[in-house]
Amino acid sequence: MKDGELDSTDKRILYYLQQDARGTSSSDIAEKLGLSSSTVRTRLNRLEDSGIVRGYHVDIDYDLAGYPLYTKIICTAPVPERSTLANRARDVHGVTAVREIMTGERNVYVNAIGTDHDDLNRISEELDGLGLDIVDEQLIRDEFVCPYHGFLDEDGADQ
Repeated sequence: MKDGELDSTDKRILYYLQQDARGTSSSDIAEKLGLSSSTVRTRLNRLEDSGIVRGYHVDIDYDLAGYPLYTKIICTAPVPERSTLANRARDVHGVTAVREIMTGERNVYVNAIGTDHDDLNRISEELDGLGLDIVDEQLIRDEFVCPYHGFLDEDGADQ
């Protein structure tokens, strides 16, 4: 497999894995695709080894976990420092995700959680102290993750 050259079987494995990685076994995927479980496991290992599958992540309801405030902090970083600052932002207590944007003034997006507004203010101050210029802050009500339907065959059939 070359970078970015997934066959339709690999794409369908990724689709089913995205639906529920924890609750979906190789056998479950194999049954849907008409393959053996060992074939699916071998392909999954190859997808992991190649870096296409970077990890398996838990989807947490932060509100129910005691962190009722969930915010997206939109920042600007000098382009030569963008990657370094985005990476350093991951170490700020309360930060749950960092997205580095390739173009535009708003080029670092930080997701963070907190128990109160003081938590969010502290996080903003720490990001500012790193050298990120905060452009906007948005309180998020909820976020939903879904599998990429493009991994299904072009007809979109879910077999």
